[in-house]
Amino acid sequence: MPEKIRWGILSTARINRSLIPPIRQSERSELVAVASRNLEKAQAYAQQWEIPVAYGSYEALLADPTIDAVYISLPNSLHCEWTVKAAAAGKHVLCEKPLVPTLAELDQIEAAAKANGVTVFEAFMYLHHPQTRALQTLVRDGKVGKVQLINSWFSFYLPPEQSSNIRLNPELAGGSLWDVGVYPNSMVIALLGAAPVEVWAQQTIGETGVEVTLIGQMRFADGAAAQIASSFRMPFRWGTEIIGDAGILTVPSPWKPGADGTATHVIFTPRDGEPETLTFPAINPYLCEVQAMEACILDGAAPVVPLSMSRDFLRSVLALYQSAESGKLVKL
Repeated sequence: MPEKIRWGILSTARINRSLIPPIRQSERSELVAVASRNLEKAQAYAQQWEIPVAYGSYEALLADPTIDAVYISLPNSLHCEWTVKAAAAGKHVLCEKPLVPTLAELDQIEAAAKANGVTVFEAFMYLHHPQTRALQTLVRDGKVGKVQLINSWFSFYLPPEQSSNIRLNPELAGGSLWDVGVYPNSMVIALLGAAPVEVWAQQTIGETGVEVTLIGQMRFADGAAAQIASSFRMPFRWGTEIIGDAGILTVPSPWKPGADGTATHVIFTPRDGEPETLTFPAINPYLCEVQAMEACILDGAAPVVPLSMSRDFLRSVLALYQSAESGKLVKL
């Protein structure tokens, strides 16, 4: 068992810049390699980010026996192929969200992880942060009483003239729900501990054929409801509210708590009484997910986001899309 996890990165995507510093910050991780389909591009990227080894193909990086874990930041449509290949090469995998766009692909990943004895989990960094873990505990322990409604949203403006943006590419699983909507969708499920039993959604289709706004409503077996929103046609906004019969938890910064180096706050407003501010330390959520992978590999810990949870996330997203396309209520 290594003392440090040696990481490789598949692709030179922009999102890498969020994970590279945390890998270097963590005492039990080391970044050793990056791969691109073009060697010159990989070498330039490795020089820019001071990464020791550059590979001109993803296969070459996976063939490196010194690499323990890989971070996959490829387009959504390539996640399954390269997660399965990484698992077959004996590598643990942190894969960007959404893990996959179909249940058949998730079946393949689960089978590959089990067959090769590796950890694979979806990179929902915020789910690893102390703020979110505390919210789960507060809800479970009845801080707000019986949950009646959760509102959760994430949007930003992506101009129509940027139609070549990967987020708008229908062949690469583009769309606002797949891109930013997976955050509120996963938050609701993580807080309530289960997938919804039925959903209804409406969508706005953009110039490339993918939805640019999706508004969804979800009902859960215990009677709780949730409303989620994602959009490329609204100004930047994010947040979450958890409303129970005893009070409300308001989360102003749910998705990247602590990433800017400042503490975050959650407001608890009881039904009767004065508001209370809960403060959480300025811990980078990307560091939290790196440390979660370390714990899985080095300590035998269970993933914070197991594949069973990712299955619930995916089932919900697919049902929301089905409802938005059909205009009908969809039962899971």
